[in-house]
Amino acid sequence: MKLICIGRNYTEHIEELENEKPKEPVIFLKPDTAILLKKQPFFIPDFSDDVHYEVEVLVKINRVGKYIDRKFAHKYYEDIGLGIDFTARDLQSHLKSKGLPWEKAKSFDGAAVIGKWIPKNELLDVNKIQFSLKKNDKIVQNGNSSHMLWKIDEIIEYVSKYFTLKIGDIIFTGTPSGVGKVNANDKLKGYIEEKEMFSITVK
Repeated sequence: MKLICIGRNYTEHIEELENEKPKEPVIFLKPDTAILLKKQPFFIPDFSDDVHYEVEVLVKINRVGKYIDRKFAHKYYEDIGLGIDFTARDLQSHLKSKGLPWEKAKSFDGAAVIGKWIPKNELLDVNKIQFSLKKNDKIVQNGNSSHMLWKIDEIIEYVSKYFTLKIGDIIFTGTPSGVGKVNANDKLKGYIEEKEMFSITVK
């Protein structure tokens, strides 16, 4: 099982971090050890003073595929979820300034929250998913998958050129604007439409 993450997939998030708009999807991976265990709090790591939340729509792969054509990509997933890509922003900025990989800032233990799953046939349109993140009961991120630069089926087509997709793999599709720092005792809740998908406490 692997976690495949897409960076810079929402224009407003690109602008808030003052990044260059990419000409193709930005991909990075998280190991399965990055998954935050169910009902466990997220512990801020001691190597960062600036960990950010990034809420994202998730896609669970349900069959093996390689070089998947976009028109067939919808056959490779049935479930849509919501999660958080935690990022040690200070460490990431340092690594990027040195031209080094981001893994230490993105892939540490607990850096991937995976919430509940919804069958995609219960959603009107996977390209128009409304989702949000609340921090301490205040909405801090509010997004819609219609604003993705690369939609889900395009992501699957692109990613499968480089990596064989396997059953159980999870794709993090990118975060909208509104990312920010977490502090001890924060409570984070994620929603698709009005349905709560996860709830975690920061320690």
